[in-house]
Amino acid sequence: MELNMSPKRLIQDVRTRWNSTYYMIKTLTEQKRALCAYSAEYDLPATLSAHQWGLLEKVLTALAPFEELTKEVSASSSSASDVIPIVCVLKRVLSRENEADDGIKKMKGTLLEAVNRRFRDVESEPLYTVATLLDPRYKDRYFTSVETSKQAKDALMAEVRKMEFLRTTLNSSEPAEGTSAVLEPAKKTPRVESSSQSRLESVFDEILKENTQDPVPQLATTSARIEVQTYLSEPTIQCSDNPLLYWQANKLRFPTLVSTAAKFLCAPTTSIESERLFSTASIIIDERRSRLTAEKVEMLIFLKKNLTLMLK
Repeated sequence: MELNMSPKRLIQDVRTRWNSTYYMIKTLTEQKRALCAYSAEYDLPATLSAHQWGLLEKVLTALAPFEELTKEVSASSSSASDVIPIVCVLKRVLSRENEADDGIKKMKGTLLEAVNRRFRDVESEPLYTVATLLDPRYKDRYFTSVETSKQAKDALMAEVRKMEFLRTTLNSSEPAEGTSAVLEPAKKTPRVESSSQSRLESVFDEILKENTQDPVPQLATTSARIEVQTYLSEPTIQCSDNPLLYWQANKLRFPTLVSTAAKFLCAPTTSIESERLFSTASIIIDERRSRLTAEKVEMLIFLKKNLTLMLK
């Protein structure tokens, strides 16, 4: 209170949660003045030097992108399409060198090596590549090579052909609405306001500008291939926009792509949401509510997870 600082409890890191180390360092640096004053007053046997405090602040800066992106992939709205762009941004951030890296260059190199090793095959997984292409925020702008981009587009075309065959089979008696509207200009996509400004947004935009492509001529003969070429040749939408709202607004222009996007964009990035679902069930069912039937428990869980969506 004498330092005009609000009381704050220090956080202890947990070995199984890497971000707990980030939060521990963050609380330490936030309470630096109080800790230094306390150690001076009580003559503690071990204290941090000015150089060590500086290293902690640099470590915090290096880990900040990981913390931000971890929150992003842990969100309920995150999908498999976020994986490749996030890995690309992480590599870009870690590979940059500046004067402020003195003392943590080896750490950044080790982190970059770990990211390369853990995600070296991510651009060969059809789930991630097709989902990334079908996300209007990313499309083909975040692939690291022409070869992986081509493989991703081939995988997308294979999925679109399957979906076109299914639509033709199921709707053979109905006219193929939307085929003639493929080349109409894109509708404006509703925007979802971001709660906070992302510190890595400039890196995402930087990669997008580097990989902006010129419109390609329409060489396709099938409606599915025309849809894919038209969609990929159009500019990407803002990262703060909702890709699902984009597909809702353009479902008549890209009828086959919409069905394919619904298949791939629903895949979550991580298992965190399913773990949260189990946690919700454990909160609802306890010793004092042991007479709840399975049907009632299912209804309560459904309302807990979907009521906010139903009220929009």
